Amino acid sequence: MEQFTTIIQGIVSLLARLLIAVIFLVSAVGNKIPQFQQTAEYMALEGVPNPRFALFGAIGLLLLGGLSVIAGAWTRIGAMFLFTFLAAATFYFHDFWQIADPAQRQLQTIQFMKNLSIGGGLLALVAFGGGPWSVDGWIEWKQEEAESAPPAKTRSSAKVQQAA
Repeated sequence: MEQFTTIIQGIVSLLARLLIAVIFLVSAVGNKIPQFQQTAEYMALEGVPNPRFALFGAIGLLLLGGLSVIAGAWTRIGAMFLFTFLAAATFYFHDFWQIADPAQRQLQTIQFMKNLSIGGGLLALVAFGGGPWSVDGWIEWKQEEAESAPPAKTRSSAKVQQAA
């Protein structure tokens, strides 16, 4: 039964990592990189300081964080990269509290709340890691396997046994 539970956890955690990371990777590869200049100009209009430099940083966070989360390699660090990007993007681009038009305010409130939800998922990855079907999970499994294995005999331990 324990093995079945591990399989289910592995499938669900892999699916969760894929679903949570895809929006970040698509944003970088499909929008920010090919439309770098336009994105930097938009960032400047929204009040982002040093927008070209910030955009390079954002693309780095998106790519490194997204790939890390999907692979489950350094999952907690990758999730923190994505959370950092998300917090800054939410503050600068979904500042509903500064919008007077009710329709636009409602739209930005929804976007803000969506980002809070995604942020919650990222924080869950920080807290619990990538799950059993991740690089991190495989490394942990191998470490546990090595720690529970009987110590290997070395030449010095064999000589001690022979002498006794």
